Amino acid sequence: MAHFAEIDNNNIVLRILVVPDSEEHRGQEYLANDLGLGGTWLQTSYNARIRKNYAGIGSTYDIERDAFIAPKPYDSWILNENTCDWEAPKPYPNDGNDYKWDESVVDWVKK
Repeated sequence: MAHFAEIDNNNIVLRILVVPDSEEHRGQEYLANDLGLGGTWLQTSYNARIRKNYAGIGSTYDIERDAFIAPKPYDSWILNENTCDWEAPKPYPNDGNDYKWDESVVDWVKK
């Protein structure tokens, strides 16, 4: 089965639907016309072979990068241009403890 994301006029993902393998090659036409859903549909994949990341509702499709990009989780995080994933400005500590990001101190803090 193939997955297709519907995007709005601002390239925001509205929903994701599954298309039968037999219709994957014409997914946009199948969803928009055959099923009468209209809209703009782009293929996405769980294993990131297509458009860098699996589309999620609320994600943005970046035309220049041909990638789905999740909403920015924190103001301080930086977009990795290779993966199109958001990354913390400091690496996650590798000391065996559990951490969560604290934007107020722009650092990882123990849970």
